[in-house]
Amino acid sequence: MKITVVGSRYFGSAALDAILAEGGNVIGVVVPTADDRLKSAAEQKGIPVTVQADPKVVPASEIPDGTDLIVTAHSHARVTAEAVAKAPLGGVGYHPSLLPRHRGIAAVEWTVKEGDAIAGGTIYHLADKMDAGAIAMQDWCFVRKGETARELWERALAPLGLKLIGRLVRHANQHGSIPSLPQDEQFATRAPKIKDA
Repeated sequence: MKITVVGSRYFGSAALDAILAEGGNVIGVVVPTADDRLKSAAEQKGIPVTVQADPKVVPASEIPDGTDLIVTAHSHARVTAEAVAKAPLGGVGYHPSLLPRHRGIAAVEWTVKEGDAIAGGTIYHLADKMDAGAIAMQDWCFVRKGETARELWERALAPLGLKLIGRLVRHANQHGSIPSLPQDEQFATRAPKIKDA
C-alpha cells in the first residue's frame, strides 16, 4: 500500500507517524510551504517532499507515480480530480465533525457555537464538492460544557482523527479497499470561517 500524504503542521506530522505505525508505505509528502513542520518530519524519515506550487491546489503532477492512496491531514488545498484519479484507491481526508454536519473550514468552532453535545470525526472520500464525499469511517465523542474549540480539538478531535487514520490504513492494507457510504444531504450544514467580532 503506497501512500502519499498531503498535509501540514502538527496534525499532518502526527498523521504521518500514525500511517507509518500501521505499516503504510509513504512514498511522498506534499506540503503548502517550505518551512512546514510536516516537511521537516518527512525529511527526517527520508521521505521525498514536494512543496506545492500553489498552496490552494494539488495537481496530479505533485502526486508521486505509483501512489495507491492519497491521505490528506490538515490540508486546505483542493486535491484535483486528476490527482485523485492517479491513485487506484483515490483520496481520503479527515474532517473534525460528524459529516455531513459542519462542512467547512471552521467545523470545530461551529460545533461549539451550535452547542452540540456530541462531536466527532469523519474520514471521507475526496470529491469535487468540499467535505461532501462518501464516508469511509466515523467516530464520536462528547463535548464538555464550556469547552473552547481549541480545547475540544486538542483533547478529543485530533486524537480521534489519528486513530481513524490508523484504522483506515489498516483496513486498506487488509482488504485492498476503503469503505464508502454516501452522505445524507438532508442533514448537511455549513461551517464557514467565523469572522472575529
